[in-house]
Amino acid sequence: MKKTLFILLACILLLSACGQENKKENHEEHENHVGHLENGDLQETTESTDILPAFLDTQSEDMKLVYQAAAKANDVLKWMPCYCGCGDSADHKNNFNCFVHEIKENGEVVWDDHGTRCAACLETAITSIQMIQEGKSLVEIRNTIDEAYKDGYATPTDTPMPS
Repeated sequence: MKKTLFILLACILLLSACGQENKKENHEEHENHVGHLENGDLQETTESTDILPAFLDTQSEDMKLVYQAAAKANDVLKWMPCYCGCGDSADHKNNFNCFVHEIKENGEVVWDDHGTRCAACLETAITSIQMIQEGKSLVEIRNTIDEAYKDGYATPTDTPMPS
């Protein structure tokens, strides 16, 4: 049953990532430090991982859940490479960067909208988070991700292997 729900959620997320437009709106609860990068990605700063960026306002609830989960899964996603080419195009170091550029010492989060448009980013995050919840080790998760994307995808981000 869990596997069926996971597959359904993954399909919904992939479909919602395709073709959704991002609209910039002002919201009082957002700091709205917004910037567009040369590669077209949008970054926005909020006070914490509990406050999602405004660029997610037009996205599905499932997409918002993935972003929220990814922001809280830095300890897992920082070890997972991304195979969409964002290492070259956006200077990402790992799958975490597809959703969050950085979490500052004061708790502020610099979000990245890259993950809203990328099936490989979403799949990697969902699979990694699901596997850690199942009790898999970081090495097992990493090996699964590397195997899944070894053929037909871009060069992975330069992400170190967990020990």
